Amino acid sequence: MAYNKRDHFYHKAKAENFAARSIFKLEEIDQKYKIIKPGMKCLDLGAAPGSWSQYLSQKVGDQGRVLGIDLIRVQLTLANVVFIEADLRDLHLDQVMVENGFTPPFDGVFSDMAPKTTGIRVTDQARSMELCELSIQVADRFLRSGGNFVCKFFHSDDFANLKSQLDERFGKVEVLRPKSTRKESKEIFLIGISKKKINL
Repeated sequence: MAYNKRDHFYHKAKAENFAARSIFKLEEIDQKYKIIKPGMKCLDLGAAPGSWSQYLSQKVGDQGRVLGIDLIRVQLTLANVVFIEADLRDLHLDQVMVENGFTPPFDGVFSDMAPKTTGIRVTDQARSMELCELSIQVADRFLRSGGNFVCKFFHSDDFANLKSQLDERFGKVEVLRPKSTRKESKEIFLIGISKKKINL
């Protein structure tokens, strides 16, 4: 989808030197639910082009750290952020993390992952659900008890199933469509607050 150069949030991101307008979605989520704190160690899934990591970097501060993972190389340099090219399905992802200076668990897992859209609604929705379930699997492995979670979802009939999976895992689950979401977009965000101490 081509960017609308007249879009307010597009211009705002450019003016504030952010990699993409999507930063304002995470900012709104954080302002509403207060899920990102100074000193946190965060995992940014589907990090490219890097705007969520930029926001996380600012919020966690000098005492915090961010690990951004994507299949695409991120062309940003941030003092407290490490970007790696990796497949989240890699069974040795924990080893990859340690090799890059990060020892799990993390305090927050944040996913802005989205499928490459085909224009076929049911296909795009199914692929979005797969990515959400992948991000949940990553959170199961690497998010500490009490940690927070965010994932992007293309709204579909799978919503109840997805929310149920998060309800099992988190003390509270919120759903938000940020103001900066494009009108034509079907995306929403699910926010899992305070991961439960459970064995799934």
